[in-house]
Amino acid sequence: MGSISKTDQQFDKIKTICLEVFSKKMKDYGTAWRILRPSSITDQIYIKAQRIRSLQDKGTQKINEGISSEFVGIVNYAIMGLVQLDRGHSDHADLNSGDALDIYTSFYEKARSLMHDKNHDYSEAWREMRVSSLTDIILMKLLRIKQIEDNKGVTFASEGIDANYYDIINYAVFALIKLELVK
Repeated sequence: MGSISKTDQQFDKIKTICLEVFSKKMKDYGTAWRILRPSSITDQIYIKAQRIRSLQDKGTQKINEGISSEFVGIVNYAIMGLVQLDRGHSDHADLNSGDALDIYTSFYEKARSLMHDKNHDYSEAWREMRVSSLTDIILMKLLRIKQIEDNKGVTFASEGIDANYYDIINYAVFALIKLELVK
């Protein structure tokens, strides 16, 4: 089996895991996240990425939630961020569960399409990377997003916030694959 086919299978398995968590949380909370401004979502992702880095550095944890669940949260929050960029934030939970799941799937598949394009050019170099490097790149992308947000979305030579969210999704999925969440 070719590496892209294997990668697609792994992306599907990660999608199932992430979507299951997203769906269960929607049953608990609905789409309350729709009130968050994109900058608040960026900060939520930042907190998760910082925790991952801290756990990687310390090698121990006190809260019974591991690194994998934080990467799942990063995928899900990045998709929420893309929804907020696309639709704007709302004053209330204005999406029903079915629509939210359809939108989630659409953004995940756009991230997969981007992954295909980049894997073509980079020959799946991510497979040789360390999970700690993927974490650092996610943190760098988040700092870039924060700077763009502070600049009111204006960029002069760089990709926008959405491109960085897509990259974060893909790097988090790569980390989940490397953590052997899927084989």
